Amino acid sequence: MAGLKIQRNDVVEVITGSAKDRGRQGRVLRVFPDEGKVLVQGIRVIKKNVKPNPQRNIKGGVAEQEAKLDISNVMLVCPDCGPSRVGFRIEGEGAAETKVRVCRKCNTALPVKRK
Repeated sequence: MAGLKIQRNDVVEVITGSAKDRGRQGRVLRVFPDEGKVLVQGIRVIKKNVKPNPQRNIKGGVAEQEAKLDISNVMLVCPDCGPSRVGFRIEGEGAAETKVRVCRKCNTALPVKRK
């Protein structure tokens, strides 16, 4: 798969999928580029049965956790204009050229968030 337009810690909006998650926004916790999927905080929460493990100090029971969501079902949220598509632009000249993600609506460079 080519380079992804959605990165970790981006705010995304769910555009398709289950009715309870459609239209909701969340932060990307993890990206799986080989599978084309993302893990979004608070979106597509499933219940999972967990066995108790005293060595790891894990209580058994029913735990809730986020499930993977296809990357085509989410759209990046621009801080200025809301959900929009993402493009790329080359900034700088010569050896200092950098590839920057750009909002397609307002044509502003999207901030790169780390941690």
